Amino acid sequence: MNRLSRMVMIAAFVVALPASGRTAEVDALLPSETEQIVYMNVKQILGSDIIKKFALGQIKQTLEGNDAQKFLKEIGLDPLKDIDTVNVGVWGQDKDNMNTLAVVRGTFDAEKLFAAAEKASKENADKVSIVEEGDYKLVKFVNKDGKPGYAAVADNKTVLVGSEKKIVATGLTAAIKKVKPTLSKDLAALLLKQDDKASMFMCGVTEGKLKDIPDINVPVPGIDGEKIKDGLQKMNSLAITINLGKEIALDIVMGMKDADAADDFGATMGKLTDTVKTFLPLLGMNQPNAGDLIKNISDTLKSKVKDKEVKLEGTYKVEKDKLMVKVIAIDDQDRVKLSRKALLREQNPRPAGDP
Repeated sequence: MNRLSRMVMIAAFVVALPASGRTAEVDALLPSETEQIVYMNVKQILGSDIIKKFALGQIKQTLEGNDAQKFLKEIGLDPLKDIDTVNVGVWGQDKDNMNTLAVVRGTFDAEKLFAAAEKASKENADKVSIVEEGDYKLVKFVNKDGKPGYAAVADNKTVLVGSEKKIVATGLTAAIKKVKPTLSKDLAALLLKQDDKASMFMCGVTEGKLKDIPDINVPVPGIDGEKIKDGLQKMNSLAITINLGKEIALDIVMGMKDADAADDFGATMGKLTDTVKTFLPLLGMNQPNAGDLIKNISDTLKSKVKDKEVKLEGTYKVEKDKLMVKVIAIDDQDRVKLSRKALLREQNPRPAGDP
């Protein structure tokens, strides 16, 4: 998997809106090797109008289950109150050599967390164990893909989760010594442009990292795949932010190597945006369940160029009777099941006796 693919994968999980609050801070615990950062403002997400109106009740219902309550009490954690933010640093050469360090900030009970891990290591030794790295004891766990992960509590405000023992141990040392941030100058500068009050964002420096992307073939008249490829190769940075408020707002900012590159790529993106907006209504005719979503995107999607940046933005207003999914259960593998039909039935109950 090349670097562009990794950026796209990360981008699939985040959305953002133009910076309007404080700039994001550089987390000193993220290692200098970090190439991309994914930030989630858990407090803001849970407090957003959309989540409170459409999802919070379901989240609470899930957490109120007997098993969930027993586990949360055991580790001394209230997910709705105790987790503030999550900062994830990502770096590596390919899909088989990806490294991550997640810095979770909030309020934690270190003793309860470690006691729960020790208990789990005895009950599920094949999935959880206590390991050592230098002077530190870490919790090793096995992911569903079979790959290991490691976690440790740095203090009552910080939990670290990483892909390797050494990465987590280095983070613990940085927390104890209260080191200064070591991110690259370009990534740190890009991070400082982001809004720490956004719900989520992803940002990364792409300069010189997209030289080997494959040819791009766009089966749409008037759209030149070579121009898109050329623009991506002249892109120095990428930032994607999603903000949840009364509506969902998406903002993508592509930093280009110079103003000429921004103008050229902006023209290509503008043409692509216009084409998408032209064809979206036709798609909506064949996808009635997604009609409102498609109309929202078609009405609000736009691109613009400012200095050396190309921006794409759009919004989606969620209406109660048009919400796409609802959590109805969590199965024995901790996968969330989603059902649109169940939600529509709840919002539009059938008359008594109607099957």
